[in-house]
Amino acid sequence: MDRTEAMEEKLAHLMRAVDDLSDVVARQAGEIDLLTRRVRLLMEREAEREQMAGEAPAANVRPPHW
Repeated sequence: MDRTEAMEEKLAHLMRAVDDLSDVVARQAGEIDLLTRRVRLLMEREAEREQMAGEAPAANVRPPHW
């Protein structure tokens, strides 16, 4: 195998690695987007729940025996 063939082989391996990594990054970006939407929805739900309660959380209220 001459030097040109060796370089072409290395280039082919590197191109495949880049393609594989690109696929992984694209999949992870989709997962991050989904998780971001879910967290935003949960935050909105909790904010609504706190507004509807209209009182301090139980952790901030002194027990009656004090």
